[in-house]
Amino acid sequence: MGKNSELIVLEAGRSAHHYWRDIWRYRELFYVLSWRDITVRYKQTVIGIAWAVIRPILTMVVLTVIFGKVAKLPTEGDAPYAIMVYAAMLPWQFFASSLAGSSNSLIGNANLITKVYFPRLIIPASTIVTNLVDFIISFVILLALMAYYHYLPSPRFLVLPAFVLIAFLTSFGVGLLLTSLTVKFRDFGIIVPFIVQFGLYVSPVAYSSTIIPAKYRLLYSLNPMVGVIDGFRWAILGGESLIYWPGFLLSISITGLFMVVGILFFRKTERSFADII
Repeated sequence: MGKNSELIVLEAGRSAHHYWRDIWRYRELFYVLSWRDITVRYKQTVIGIAWAVIRPILTMVVLTVIFGKVAKLPTEGDAPYAIMVYAAMLPWQFFASSLAGSSNSLIGNANLITKVYFPRLIIPASTIVTNLVDFIISFVILLALMAYYHYLPSPRFLVLPAFVLIAFLTSFGVGLLLTSLTVKFRDFGIIVPFIVQFGLYVSPVAYSSTIIPAKYRLLYSLNPMVGVIDGFRWAILGGESLIYWPGFLLSISITGLFMVVGILFFRKTERSFADII
């Protein structure tokens, strides 16, 4: 055995006892899977990165016309309606893309899962991280949109990375839960797109959460994306944009609950993935 060879010890129950340490040991696999997903997404498509630009712009235009011009729903403060909508689309599209990608990530990597051991958590995590590339592209469009409307960001803009982290944790927790359920029950592959589509309308993407009657605001905040979207708007719009703090704290608590339940359920069902897939 060479001097630089790594000794691999087969130990009963090792995968359970050293799981989180193994995630760090297999970090290179995480990098490889993430980079593979990025290159596949943008290299093997007809319009490539242009789609990451066209999709949010078209969605923003449609929602602005329908809800801002036709329905004449109010904006937040003095922010243009288009910027208000786009500020919500940033976390929503990241969340929706993460759920769609992570829920099918294990099935899409079935050959890898059935052949070698590694912490399966790496696969959905790498898929969600990959969607950060689309998020960055969409964020650049937001800056261009703010420049077009001559809308200057407030000092709150500096807090935005904290809300990006919350959006990531929300996507990760819910994504792990749906990933595990999709492996066990393939019907969830059909249900997830419906959840994403339904969630767009029950989340304050096309409208401000301030239009929700006060007596229902706390109940409405059981949707964890409400707190995330309100946080993004508070940081991006500044000015008169306010956070409903009781609802925000409730949404963050729901995010934490999804994180705990998602990880526990994923770890509980992970042992059977190779057999079921």
